[in-house]
Amino acid sequence: MKQLTKFTTLLILAGFLVSAKADKENNWTNLFNGKNLKGWKVLNGTAEYKVENGEIIGTSKTGTPNTFLATEKNYGDFILEYEMKMESGLNSGVQIRSNSLKDYKDGRVHGYQVECDDSERKWSGGIYDEARRGWLYSLEYNQPAKGAFKNGEWNKYRVEAIGNSIRTWINGQPVANLVDDLTAEGFIGLQVHSIGNNEKHEGKTIRWKNIRIMTENLESARMKMPDDVREVSYLTNTLTENEKNDGWKLLWDGKTTKGWKGAKAESFPAKGWRIEDGTLVVEKADGAESGNGGDIITEKRYKNFVLEVDFNMTEGANSGIKYFVQADLNKGEGSAIGCEFQILDDKNHPDAKNGLQGNRTLASLYDLIPANGKFFNPFLQVKRFNGVNSWNRARIEVNGNHVAHYLNGSKVVEYERNTQEWQALVNYSKYQKWENFGNFEDGHILLQDHGDEVRFKNIKIKELN
Repeated sequence: MKQLTKFTTLLILAGFLVSAKADKENNWTNLFNGKNLKGWKVLNGTAEYKVENGEIIGTSKTGTPNTFLATEKNYGDFILEYEMKMESGLNSGVQIRSNSLKDYKDGRVHGYQVECDDSERKWSGGIYDEARRGWLYSLEYNQPAKGAFKNGEWNKYRVEAIGNSIRTWINGQPVANLVDDLTAEGFIGLQVHSIGNNEKHEGKTIRWKNIRIMTENLESARMKMPDDVREVSYLTNTLTENEKNDGWKLLWDGKTTKGWKGAKAESFPAKGWRIEDGTLVVEKADGAESGNGGDIITEKRYKNFVLEVDFNMTEGANSGIKYFVQADLNKGEGSAIGCEFQILDDKNHPDAKNGLQGNRTLASLYDLIPANGKFFNPFLQVKRFNGVNSWNRARIEVNGNHVAHYLNGSKVVEYERNTQEWQALVNYSKYQKWENFGNFEDGHILLQDHGDEVRFKNIKIKELN
């Protein structure tokens, strides 16, 4: 029996050596030696990491912040593969191109995280920006991928971070397709997420194994990302080649006022707006509606389209993105008339409590339909807001009479124009006096001056047939 055990051990060792040699020949390098944590270090929290049976095991612990086991070495462009398994009730992920810097939140780990999500929302494989910008690529962008992760089982992840492209797969299924250029290099880290003081989840484990990386000959090893997996880009005022080929165009070039004018003028406002560091800024005044520089609109009118706008509001701010705007409807004081994607600090602006059932809050169809992500997915928040003084993304889809609002990738409003139900909504709103409100075939797109500082960038549009 002892002889057989020794022989079996030799066979396993020989198999490991053959596998390691094959990995080396295929440009793969093991990040974990299967025996100890050499080449790794613990950051931020006090949760325990140990090695058993060729696995790294992280154990949840009460009273500690997120704990990370990070590579001592940094990586820029790479293809990373690993397997992970997590007990129910936890949340975890793997950091890539991440950093821990003394001058950033006193060393808090920050950077891209490839999600491991046990919850009903099913966002595993999505990309979260830890301790920085929040979710960059949720699985609301790629709903079929929600079934890729198997709860309580081993799951194989693949991450391709090459240039400004970050793509993920789980168990061979494509998940995230992100373009972002904020951080080009950093460590790889395994996360044990904080559980606060929840003793129910203390002692539960996350396991990783077969962690390997490729840093050479990456282009030849890249996997094809299917055309139907949406690419989400955060490049500043720049279109990717895929976006250009798909018909997207910039509505604002990031440098000039070309293509825009005052809503009640033939030229761009002489005051109240400025261009600063690639952002279009409506300046703070006295909070009056269109009382400083005034609203600005596109010179062109649009009919069927998908519009995306990144916005960043100061505390207590009020603004909006309007569409189907008819510039000649209101020639007096106040804003030009059109359907409005509301931009509002719900917590600190009093208008959030006005209207009916929250229909004047952030991302709502102003004074008509309240934003509510739970209506479309009960496992999500009502609104996924990144906060004031942070960037958020508005998306408006118009196809004939069908319109939808999205906030940071999640649908929050959907409606049909030119119907009896629509007319009933209008008749009960502040827009009842404007004939044919919201039913026009086309109109301008507007950014609102409401006397509060709000910044805009990445304003782009895709016209539909």
